Amino acid sequence: MQRFQHFLALAGAIAAGAALRFWHLDFKPLWLDEAITALFSLGSSYDSVPLDVLFPLDRLQQIFTLNPQASCSQIASAVAAQSTHPPLFFCLTHQWLNWLAAGRDAAEQFHALAWNLRALPALFGVCGIFAVYLLNRVAFSPAAGLMAAAVMAVSPFGVYLSQEARHYTLPVLLIALALQLLIQIQQDIRTLKLRPSVWLSWVAVNSIGVYTHYFFLLAFTAQVATLLGLLYQLNKNAHTAGNLQSKAGTNFPLGYLCFCVYLAIAGVGISSIPWLQTFLNHSGRSETGWLPPPHNIAPLYQTVLAWLTMAIVAPVEKQPLWVQIPSLLLMLAFGIWLARLIWQPLKQLSRNPETQLATRTLLSFTFWVLLEFFAIVYLLRKDMTVAFRYHFVYYPAVCALLGAGLWKAAVTSQHSEVTSEKKALKRLPQTVLQVSRDRSPFILLIVGALSCVFVGSDLVFKKPFFPDIVAGDVLRDSLSPIVFAVGYNDLQDVALGLSFALEIDKRYSEKRPQAYLAFLQRNSTAGEPAAEYKPVWQKLSQLENLPVPPLNLWVVAPGLKPADYPQQLSLSSPLQPVCARDDKGYRRVGVPYQHYRCR
Repeated sequence: MQRFQHFLALAGAIAAGAALRFWHLDFKPLWLDEAITALFSLGSSYDSVPLDVLFPLDRLQQIFTLNPQASCSQIASAVAAQSTHPPLFFCLTHQWLNWLAAGRDAAEQFHALAWNLRALPALFGVCGIFAVYLLNRVAFSPAAGLMAAAVMAVSPFGVYLSQEARHYTLPVLLIALALQLLIQIQQDIRTLKLRPSVWLSWVAVNSIGVYTHYFFLLAFTAQVATLLGLLYQLNKNAHTAGNLQSKAGTNFPLGYLCFCVYLAIAGVGISSIPWLQTFLNHSGRSETGWLPPPHNIAPLYQTVLAWLTMAIVAPVEKQPLWVQIPSLLLMLAFGIWLARLIWQPLKQLSRNPETQLATRTLLSFTFWVLLEFFAIVYLLRKDMTVAFRYHFVYYPAVCALLGAGLWKAAVTSQHSEVTSEKKALKRLPQTVLQVSRDRSPFILLIVGALSCVFVGSDLVFKKPFFPDIVAGDVLRDSLSPIVFAVGYNDLQDVALGLSFALEIDKRYSEKRPQAYLAFLQRNSTAGEPAAEYKPVWQKLSQLENLPVPPLNLWVVAPGLKPADYPQQLSLSSPLQPVCARDDKGYRRVGVPYQHYRCR
């Protein structure tokens, strides 16, 4: 009966995690990175996007049409040439979209594009819940595994990653599996045993992970550092190693296992050789240069905020100060309470001989990943902490440690209740922490679930560049035809414009006048931003097949200041319309865009 209840609770945690991840899955707009996912996963590329010409909005359906005949090698070639990511996730998503397309026409697939793209990452996110359960079950106990699964199920950060049509939840799943195998390998080394299936599985999982996201290399490096740290400790203490060997009674000396560790590491390295040259080419491309340099200690508190979002979030984005300040204070207070709650239990786990290895493995892994993060931030001058999503690299370890800490706190609390039941009747608890320890799992689950509702309702973790706000501005005054022009420097700018166009199309009504798109290349070598956009203004004046004025012209110009937009623009048309700048039509949400009225 206890076993049945245990797995029933696990099924409940997985079901709750699935419900939170699939709820409002297509509610938020597709943003720049997701538009890139759509292009490559559909078996297409940027070559299908008309550039430097005017085309109607309904052409988007043709651009985002599934090519079922596209092979994984073709997708990999397109990704290698036009993106900066490994190809595996895009190939898997292509097969997923092929499966969902059965019996549906192109129009139905296009209108369900956001849900179709995000459903596979959401499914990987649900599988990650089970993977972190297995991790803690192997590392600590089944009860600790159940607690970790519950933590990840209601983690707002986990729901956020799962509702991104990107390759984050697949590495999270693989990292959780790799950590489970890593702990088993370290158990083998401690007891001088060798389970070939475990070691080969660790090589396979890490090899697959390298082809899902380049940041998986950070996770692999942290695993290697943790393994080498254990080997160093055992080699340094030869007496302890001898005792272990005599107790184990095996024929595997420590030196042989060290050789196996190096062989396993080499196996992962060899598996990545086919993509190595592409990786080196990608690392030098302009698309990787968007991360800003660090600003003093900003990466430190940005990292702390990222930790908080793994357990709690409150509405702060695009909110007035009277909402932002209490929300931040609430998150900090909850984070302090949670840290104090699990601090002593984790210390106890790290000192207990039965749980010491697993606890220190997870802590060591997290430490090495954070060290790599700050090396990139302060040595390479790329502040990757500005993007909370990149903290997925050590997110499974955090969930595992939280689950283990809560499990240990609950066990300790139950033990103290039995031993001091009579004393509890005579005096009040000394601290709020003692009062909340018994209810801590329920508090965390309730707060997490409420935070996940905020995520699904688009109150937090809003999509970057706010395509919904841009589309709302463009369509607000739409009695006249719309021309939406994007000045682009690279393919990232094209993807940004496509994300805006997709949201405009989503909100577009057939009762409204026709809408048109144009991607116009600017001169990135001109120096000053104003000079860069001279070719854009010239190409605008030469566009053909313009609708009959009056019309509304919107120009998206990354990097341009309000004063740099011309007061007037002339368009090529038999009626020769003149477009006057709307002084109240300048907006900036990530990138600037300006409204013109053409008469």
